[in-house]
Amino acid sequence: MSKIYLYDQRHKPLAQNLRREMTPQERHLWYGFLKTCPAQFRRQKQFGAYIVDFYCAKAKLVIELDGSQHYEEADRAYDQERDAYLTGLGLKVLRYSNADVNRNFKAVCEDIMKYLG
Repeated sequence: MSKIYLYDQRHKPLAQNLRREMTPQERHLWYGFLKTCPAQFRRQKQFGAYIVDFYCAKAKLVIELDGSQHYEEADRAYDQERDAYLTGLGLKVLRYSNADVNRNFKAVCEDIMKYLG
């Protein structure tokens, strides 16, 4: 069975650092929901040149948490390119703002559950 993505060893140290240095919102979603979720999630998973925040292989689901920088025009274009690449691999990409995680944590978790069926 072949992998659906290309692994680049050069990105491994960055992914490891991102796992150690999670944002408060990533930490909240991970420890408050995803780590104990019935579907297994991985943190900072690499797909080609991209590292996603959270990935569930069983559901082919990517979860991205977006800080304020993601609303700048250049970053929106990058996110669209990245999402197109991931979607091209057959993955579903869910994006939530940090504000959503801070203010509507339960609703974010309920929304994620819809895609794990």
